[in-house]
Amino acid sequence: MSLKENMEAVREELSSEEKFFESAIRTERFVKKYQKPLIAVVVASLLAVGGAIGYQAYTDAKLQSSNKAFNLLLANPADAQAEQTLKNDNPALYDVWKLSRGISQNDVTILEGLKNSTTFGVGDIATYESAAIKGDAQALEGYTKKQGALYKDLALIELAVKSIEKGDVKTANEKLALIPEDSPLYQVASSLQHYGVKE
Repeated sequence: MSLKENMEAVREELSSEEKFFESAIRTERFVKKYQKPLIAVVVASLLAVGGAIGYQAYTDAKLQSSNKAFNLLLANPADAQAEQTLKNDNPALYDVWKLSRGISQNDVTILEGLKNSTTFGVGDIATYESAAIKGDAQALEGYTKKQGALYKDLALIELAVKSIEKGDVKTANEKLALIPEDSPLYQVASSLQHYGVKE
């Protein structure tokens, strides 16, 4: 290598070192200038991750606790401590359990207490079951007019049967005609119209 080539190589090396130092100085200035916000971002990120992990552990513990309480209640429905634990840890599952108890025991008081439940389907089913157990035709009629009623067709059949028992064939036919063809109860309604509700 010639002296000229050596000088060029040294210059290039010095130039690259100079750029490196210049970059390091810029980085150092940036860090000094934004030190507090950078620390805040790191701390906030750590707190967010720690909080998410803590919340997940908390919800897992509540889920395990509510499952244990639910199993205890299935074995012994009179276990007041398990009932309170389930009510506190998982209100939706508690409402479902209460609904099953109310239906199995034909307990209108329990069912009436669940009419305003926010758990999907519980309030609707409790309203229907309460009216059916009481044999309240007016409540069943009101239920059939409710938007999105889950047991609407079943309530219509019950109303039709009540009308048949009273000898009001016209009303029974009107109720049965409200059941759509795509309903699972359409065949039952057709059979009632054919065999039980002839005018």
